[in-house]
Amino acid sequence: MPGENLSRDEAHERAALLSVQGYDVALDLRSAVGESEAEQRTFRSVTTIRFRCTAPGASTFADLVAPSVTSVVLNGRELDPSAVFDGARIALDGLAEENVLVVDAQCAYSRTGEGMHRFVDPEDGEVYLYTQYEPADARRVFANFEQPDLKAPYRFEVAAPEGWTVWSNGAEESRDGGVWRFAATQPISTYITCVVAGPYHHVTDTYRRGDLEIPLGAMCRKGLAKHFDADDVFLVTKQGLDFFHEVFDYPYPFGKYDQAFVPEYNLGAMENPGLVTFREEYIYRGKVTRAAYERRANVVLHEMAHMWFGDLVTMKWWDDLWLKESFADFMGTFSMVEATRFTNGWTTFANNRKAWAYRADQLPSTHPVTADIRDLEDAKLNFDGITYAKGASVLKQLVAYAGRDAFLEGARRYFTRHAYGNTTLGDLLAVLEETSGRDMKAWSRSWLETSGVNVLTPVVTYDGTGERIAELVVEQDGAEARPHRAVVGLYRLDGGRLVRYARAETDITGARTAVTELAGAERPALVLVNDEDLTYCKVRFDEDSLATLRAHLGDITDPLARALCWSALWNTTRDALMPARDFVEVVLAFAGRESDIGVLQMLHAWVRTALVHYAAPQWRETGGRLVARAALRELRNAEPGSEHQLTWARFFASVAGTDEDFAFLQGLLAGTETVDGLDVDQELRWAFLEPLAAHGRADESAIEAELARDDTASGKRHQVRCLAARPSEAVKAQAWAQVVESDKLSNALVEATIAGFGQSSQRELVAPYAEKYFAVIERVWAERSIQIGMDVVRGLFPALQDRAETLEATDAWLAAHEGAAPALRRLVLEARDDLARALRAQECDARA
Repeated sequence: MPGENLSRDEAHERAALLSVQGYDVALDLRSAVGESEAEQRTFRSVTTIRFRCTAPGASTFADLVAPSVTSVVLNGRELDPSAVFDGARIALDGLAEENVLVVDAQCAYSRTGEGMHRFVDPEDGEVYLYTQYEPADARRVFANFEQPDLKAPYRFEVAAPEGWTVWSNGAEESRDGGVWRFAATQPISTYITCVVAGPYHHVTDTYRRGDLEIPLGAMCRKGLAKHFDADDVFLVTKQGLDFFHEVFDYPYPFGKYDQAFVPEYNLGAMENPGLVTFREEYIYRGKVTRAAYERRANVVLHEMAHMWFGDLVTMKWWDDLWLKESFADFMGTFSMVEATRFTNGWTTFANNRKAWAYRADQLPSTHPVTADIRDLEDAKLNFDGITYAKGASVLKQLVAYAGRDAFLEGARRYFTRHAYGNTTLGDLLAVLEETSGRDMKAWSRSWLETSGVNVLTPVVTYDGTGERIAELVVEQDGAEARPHRAVVGLYRLDGGRLVRYARAETDITGARTAVTELAGAERPALVLVNDEDLTYCKVRFDEDSLATLRAHLGDITDPLARALCWSALWNTTRDALMPARDFVEVVLAFAGRESDIGVLQMLHAWVRTALVHYAAPQWRETGGRLVARAALRELRNAEPGSEHQLTWARFFASVAGTDEDFAFLQGLLAGTETVDGLDVDQELRWAFLEPLAAHGRADESAIEAELARDDTASGKRHQVRCLAARPSEAVKAQAWAQVVESDKLSNALVEATIAGFGQSSQRELVAPYAEKYFAVIERVWAERSIQIGMDVVRGLFPALQDRAETLEATDAWLAAHEGAAPALRRLVLEARDDLARALRAQECDARA
């Protein structure tokens, strides 16, 4: 946003000039429960920064985003706040070699999940606070030097209302008269400092390993306490700490380990050392599947990996964001599979996380894993599928390339050598070269410093009998022909099962690689390139293999191989090489036999995308009926009370489209219809109510009645989404105004309103908003926080107006706004690319 950006060049200049010895931050949060609305808007923040300057007499600036500054004192000299503070920066002139800066400010409570977020629980009126800073929102809470390479120790002191508890990164030292004081942290970056305060429900435990003892805590809102399975959170936490201590051989460096599940959170979680924050949706109010618990475990372990990759050792600037996020994403699954009950985590990774990466890597905004991050707006948008999932996939390839032992020994040396410091790509490559003996610079150039995804396709020729392989070649397409350590698997039908009978692990290099180990093997029914999912690539099939999958995909016995085939077929559909209706047909034929619940849920998501965006318009209604009929059949056939039954129930509700479908959903809500074993709990009730609202089968009174049953923060979000989903011009106008023309809704309610607004069954109803979208997005970007700006630009793009005219309107906006903020243009370019892909897929489907 204007005035709040920070460029890489500015950060480098400031880092060369300054080193920070420490922060003392005093926050007075008693206003959070003030009697007047004016009192509840701001809180007092007093920051003392001790720092050195390498060039006495020089000038620099401190960062602060606040409504007002009461005083600024530099080395005992009072500065005029109106002269030195511009709303985002405090100008500092005439620095000494040793400096002390004291800033007394009134900072604003947030309703957008950025800075100090203030949430009022509608269930009991209680107020809850927490902070969220990445990449640069600590400056909304206290004055600082907001960049990752100016690390320092922090001491926090917090005055809080009576009856509250307060947590921060450091251990509690004292509490006296409502003032909480915390021990100094180790040197850490601004963006991972944290404060959580309020009447939270709090559970404790202890982790022990030899002489090491780590106090554990977990907290959530009081209204969620009855649903909070803290024992399972602690179980995974202890398993993760055991694993990381074993493989990293570096003790957890931050003392205690608290985990706070907080409301209206923008992210999945945040790796604040000693006080990790999570979105409270990871506390499940109703019955969920094993996949949900697996996702939570993965997030817990992802954030734990950050204690080493990111917190102990931190990138110098956001170019090397991958040094923490790629590693945490990889280590989250790596540790989960080896240390917890979720041993099939790599199947979920192959089917889910990599789908995110494949999409991101084919957008016009694709970038190398090591990105060119010019400023903070670039940084905010770089928390994407490339930095996380592609980076993690590349690291999985690295483990295959360099070896597990060499990889982990490299990590150990990296932590020891750079503890509490900042690093770049070269620092990591240096230790990996030491431990692996491999040329890591060449590997890095291929995998980390170039963008795009390769396509690997098998080409098979047979001998004269047609029964044996004469030659199997893997062809590689892509701008960069990368080296791939990959497995090629051969499968045959055996007693109705599709099983692997031969494999070859080989290095695939260049445009064509002959897999000589498989010459002479019997003719396969299926050739699977990248079996075992060692590398990062898109996979294609030869004609025989594709025919086999159409007839026998559900017969593949290995869950990972099956997931890889599903993923490959979806990528083929996205690339307009397979008609959407053909993909839907294969899913309807075999999804009912899918044993992995996470894969099944992903298939359901892909089918919805295929129906809404990739199917030819004239087939959508037919396809929708086929899918809904199949979903209802699988719901009725599923084992009573099983997670598959629950998954099919949710999917059926999402694709329901006929009077008969809606009558059945209404019956399930009223209790006049039942499915043996299906518990229609509160979360499932909302899942059934939304499609009824979207199709005019549930009016405002029905939605309000449901809120009365569930008058909670979660219920409020569901209610807002259902209200915005109703098929009415007045409803859409109101929802648009609440999101675009007003800033009164919190981030969570903005998200819920946008989700309700864009119903695929209401294409014509929301068509007038396509023109309005292009008229307002630049203003929204300029006036609102970057998080809300991203939500609006992404969520309200007229993707449902999937015709050439919308593509032309997008191109016209881009041509007329070449000077718009690069981050805004990136979001519009990405949405344009998704629309163009949808139109190509529809053309392919129309030819079927």
